[in-house]
Amino acid sequence: MKLGPRGKLILIMAIFAAPVLGSYLAYFFAHPKPTAQHGELLLPPAQASGAVFRRPGGKPFSFGELRGRWVLVAMDSAACDKPCLEKLIAMRQVRLALGRNASRVARVFVVEDGREPDPKAMAAFEGMEVALAAPGAALAPRAAGDHVDVYLVDPNGNVMMRWNASDDPKGMLKDLERLLRASQIG
Repeated sequence: MKLGPRGKLILIMAIFAAPVLGSYLAYFFAHPKPTAQHGELLLPPAQASGAVFRRPGGKPFSFGELRGRWVLVAMDSAACDKPCLEKLIAMRQVRLALGRNASRVARVFVVEDGREPDPKAMAAFEGMEVALAAPGAALAPRAAGDHVDVYLVDPNGNVMMRWNASDDPKGMLKDLERLLRASQIG
């Protein structure tokens, strides 16, 4: 097929107009993710070190005991249904995936209703602290329906980040790897 002079002119104009049209469409219709983080940064961070809980059996527990370490915190009821177990498994797997940095991260399961969880169910999560909260006590401000989150407490005792536990745990792992690589503390 042979193009005439008018066809060649239209083809040249189309070649030069394509990048302008593409940039216009990308600017108004393609919205890339604004940050590299997968979790939500909590601003301002809440103080976790002041919150005092108790361990099963009645001994007191405070986040101040874990000062100097990053802490993954899950909050749920003592019944610990399927979403709760998935959250605890994700925390365990993410910590193990950190490899040599795993010792810098602790895990805490805060039982919101103050009842003691089933010891058999918690046996699968060796090394995880269990803390019983008083009714109405909260570690961080929570949004409506915010019962499936995993929180991160920094080494200074600030609740500074949260992830939705139903999301892919790889995002949590990437965030933690980046934080541990950049952190001079913990």
